[in-house]
Amino acid sequence: MISLEDWALIRRLVADGVPQRQVARDLGIARDTVAAAVRSDRPPKYQRRPQETSFSPFEARVRALLAEHPSMPATVIAERVEWSGSITWFRENVRRLRPEHRPVDPADRLTWAAGDAAQCDLWFPPRKIPREDGNHVLLPVLVIVAAHSRFVTARMIPTRKTEDLLLGSWELIQQLRAVPRRLIWDNEPGIGQKGRLAQGVSAFAGTLATKVVQLRPYDPESKGIVERRNGWMETSFMPGRTFASPVDFNTQLADWLERANGRVVRTIKARPIDLIEHDRSRMLPLPPVPLQLGWRERARLGRDYYVRLDASDYSVDPQAIGRMVDVTADLDRVRVRLDGRIVADQRRIWARGAVVTDPAHRETAKLLRQQVQQPRPAAVDTDLTRDLADYDRAFGIEGVA
Repeated sequence: MISLEDWALIRRLVADGVPQRQVARDLGIARDTVAAAVRSDRPPKYQRRPQETSFSPFEARVRALLAEHPSMPATVIAERVEWSGSITWFRENVRRLRPEHRPVDPADRLTWAAGDAAQCDLWFPPRKIPREDGNHVLLPVLVIVAAHSRFVTARMIPTRKTEDLLLGSWELIQQLRAVPRRLIWDNEPGIGQKGRLAQGVSAFAGTLATKVVQLRPYDPESKGIVERRNGWMETSFMPGRTFASPVDFNTQLADWLERANGRVVRTIKARPIDLIEHDRSRMLPLPPVPLQLGWRERARLGRDYYVRLDASDYSVDPQAIGRMVDVTADLDRVRVRLDGRIVADQRRIWARGAVVTDPAHRETAKLLRQQVQQPRPAAVDTDLTRDLADYDRAFGIEGVA
């Protein structure tokens, strides 16, 4: 077999009019080799002759199973075809054949009109954040990207529950200062699954006059913009940073996003900060009425004068014991109201299982407890004068002169 350089030289000499016999004599190769090089339409490539292996007798049956069930595990296929050799060798061959039998799923190039859509996702930074109890945990970051301008907004939130997802979404939409006509989500449980929205999401969308779109499984290209931004934050924002708390994380992230939105995006050859005004002009206006979002619960306050929210307990004014109170919470504060009057207003704790006590509530409880424990003085009647008519009634002589 001749080398690639000899093949190229033979074709160039023959193309210049040098006889094939002279080319063979000058290069010291056979004339048949020269003729074959002239006739070939592709460079020479060494290929080993296919050899029979222990897998060869099973290949046809494996292909038949993969054609009908492309995702069948290799161990199941080995059992069906009665393979008795090395399972590692069998897996390697199944891995080689499987791509030929998978259905083709082409991905379209999508275009995004101004104001039409925002892609939403949860990003989990690859670093644990300290909470109030000293534990370090992975916390979700809600990311919303305006699809046309690529303008990024993001915020760390306490949980993946619907209440916190809607609170975070509303805060980020307010940063956009307009409402995208569609909010594109994957099957996040807090938003909805299998085409059904979670409780409260439809009311949220209706108040904003927008539409929440749930993507079908295996449709990553429809949310590729926000996925790439997640990877970008992981490689550009996270390295070299330390975080003292979720509040510290959000502060640093907000500062970084101001600079990040001023960088040129390669795919659109523009800066998001320059395109956001045009994007915003095609969006819907913010609703004129305040949104009823967050955690809401009505409960009777027990003797221990605490209410529970997201696995943490918060103290309430003990004077409300036994009364029905309204508990509300957003991403930052927990408030308790009695007949519209605030009887507790405390910072929300991200740690689970925490007990938050207001010193004023403890002092009030102490005074109320002392009042109950002190014996009440018995009332003594010092007037010993009795009406004589009482004796007449007692002896049945009432009315006798």
